[in-house]
Amino acid sequence: MSTAVMVVIAVVAVAVLAGAGFLAWTLARTRRLRRRFGPEYDRAVERHGGRAAAERELLAREQRHQELELRELDPHRREQYRQQWTRVQEQFVDAPEAAVEQADRLVTEVMGERGYPTRDFDEKVAHLSVEHGRTLDHYRRGHAISTRAAHRQASTEDLRQAMVHYRALFEDLLAVPDTERHAAQPRTPDGHAPGHHAPGHRAPEPRAAEPHAEAHAGGPRGDVPQGGRRMPRS
Repeated sequence: MSTAVMVVIAVVAVAVLAGAGFLAWTLARTRRLRRRFGPEYDRAVERHGGRAAAERELLAREQRHQELELRELDPHRREQYRQQWTRVQEQFVDAPEAAVEQADRLVTEVMGERGYPTRDFDEKVAHLSVEHGRTLDHYRRGHAISTRAAHRQASTEDLRQAMVHYRALFEDLLAVPDTERHAAQPRTPDGHAPGHHAPGHRAPEPRAAEPHAEAHAGGPRGDVPQGGRRMPRS
């Protein structure tokens, strides 16, 4: 085999390996973005007309997101915000339009305290999509209903749905970080978390649920009729 042929074979082999490596890298990036953005990934593909353009947009969002100085809420502030939400939800009974407006403001206030921009709606959505992509569609729907409500174009049921949508993002923003949750988990005297068993130790078999337990507990939580209206689900 001549030297020229060997050089050609080597060049082809390198090109094939490089192509395979690039394909593997591209697929890995796509999987990562899908996991991170959830439904927002498919929305970006539809909006930008293809995967390549959508991924460029999502990568740009990640870059801008890294420039934010985000912070978690301390437990006291989380509890204060949840109490405020309860008051807003109670207001829904007598003034649903005002309650939806207050819900929008409360969600925006939490965003601001967490460190997110709060001026432009599209900017808020872009930044939220990086860490809250799975509840972002709820925010869009709640905001759309709130906009219609401002023009008296939303029914009471629409307003109830808006409260449910806002609640989804609200709870996501108030979620306890994994590091804080693990730090607060109680420990046994030997330093292990509850439920940890030493090697060779067999955990006790779970007890079967009692029949009709839900009925004894008062049934599942749902909409509670008050004042002639149905409250949003908590």
